[in-house]
Amino acid sequence: MEQSNTLKTGTTTVGIMCKDGIVIGADKRATSGNLIVDNRTDKIYEISDSMVITTAGTVSDAQLLTKLIKAELKLKEIRTGRIPTVKEAANLLGGFVYENIRKLSMIPGISHFILGGYDAEEGFSVWDLFADGSVTKVTTFIGSGSGSVMAYGVLETLYREKMSIDEGIKLAVKSINAALQRDSASGGGIDVVTITKDGVKKVLKKELEYRVEQ
Repeated sequence: MEQSNTLKTGTTTVGIMCKDGIVIGADKRATSGNLIVDNRTDKIYEISDSMVITTAGTVSDAQLLTKLIKAELKLKEIRTGRIPTVKEAANLLGGFVYENIRKLSMIPGISHFILGGYDAEEGFSVWDLFADGSVTKVTTFIGSGSGSVMAYGVLETLYREKMSIDEGIKLAVKSINAALQRDSASGGGIDVVTITKDGVKKVLKKELEYRVEQ
């Protein structure tokens, strides 16, 4: 199968550190080459009661690794009798990505994740799980996907330390919307999720209307 025919998410996803939590956002478009396959794709997944990830890259790989990390975190909790920390989850998922990208395959197993979560040991944290398997802790904001170049322009300009959750939500929407205007592989709408001490909450699910005039 040629790479151009492989289903990809195109994607713009962002993670924003706030003073009282984390804001995670993503667009909703999936593409295969120049074809828009789906404008209602979910790219934010809850992997525990206090952790979520965003997905970018080859859809099949991203879906499989999402299932694996969710299952492994539950197994780790059962075996150890405690809830895994966000750092442990990040390192575990980073290992999966590292192994996946280096497998011999006709389809490149490219996947990029942003992981955000809360635990009692370190509080709130955001991690960049890059497509090469590297694991990097993020102290301000992070973007991924084909539209991240446009999103970064907004984030660099408007982000400030100790933003409130409400301010972070507005910034996530603005940054993803900038990508929707210029990146053909991003679109469909915007999903925004927050992580606070009260847990994970979806605060925005906006789908764009696509109508054909008669």
